[in-house]
Amino acid sequence: MSWLRAGRSKGRSSAAIGAALLLACAAKAAPPAPRGYTVAATFPHDTAAYTQGLLFEPGGTLLESTGRYGASELRSVTLATGVADRVVPLPAERFGEGLARFGDRLYQLTWQSQIAYIYDRASFRLVDSVAYPGEGWGLTTDGTSLIMSDGSDTLRFVDPATFAVRKRLGVRFTTGTPVGKLNELEYVGGEVFANVYQSDWILRIDAETGLVREILDLAELLPAYNAAATTENVLNGIAFDPATGHLLVTGKRWPRLFALKLDRPAGNGRP
Repeated sequence: MSWLRAGRSKGRSSAAIGAALLLACAAKAAPPAPRGYTVAATFPHDTAAYTQGLLFEPGGTLLESTGRYGASELRSVTLATGVADRVVPLPAERFGEGLARFGDRLYQLTWQSQIAYIYDRASFRLVDSVAYPGEGWGLTTDGTSLIMSDGSDTLRFVDPATFAVRKRLGVRFTTGTPVGKLNELEYVGGEVFANVYQSDWILRIDAETGLVREILDLAELLPAYNAAATTENVLNGIAFDPATGHLLVTGKRWPRLFALKLDRPAGNGRP
């Protein structure tokens, strides 16, 4: 299957589901709270990078997983310049997805191939792979388990060695409405930040209960790339800088990456 066919198929079905989801949320959930952040800084981002996963490391290095068949990569990127200094391509038949660091290993999901690649962090050398059922979308870790999304309303907490499921967590608004299309993830101190695919939202989710505690609406960051303007080059990519407390966000083929100062510090649990 070509990337073009796969991407369009995923886009069509996701757009329809997304429209229904957002309408349902608007009808059943309270309106989003004030936007909850200010832009602290902006950085360049490579417009060739179809961002699927994002990590921040001390010293100003970003680790990024990109997607698309024939163009998926694991990258090490200098935050200040947006330039990749190290790139590991995936096989042409693999579509890269979420990325997480666990110990001295990097874990990179694939979309429909049901396989995760495991790399040595220091060398970027591929050291192993592990199979899992279903699709792979977003990935993060709470330090004990890897946390996966697959485009549904459920997060899977899995064993890093085997990907055996330890726990499933349904994500809900406080009204009880399920939240589907969960994609890129970042865990910070008891919260999971989750992008809703083809929307402008990043959700702050209680990692114990699955309840959405806050909606960050990022539609104003880059109007030409918000959900009203595109269904492909959308918001995706969440990282956290513990030194500043800033959330780092970007999107697929976006020209900018943004450092957001949150009104309520990350990891604070409840509003």
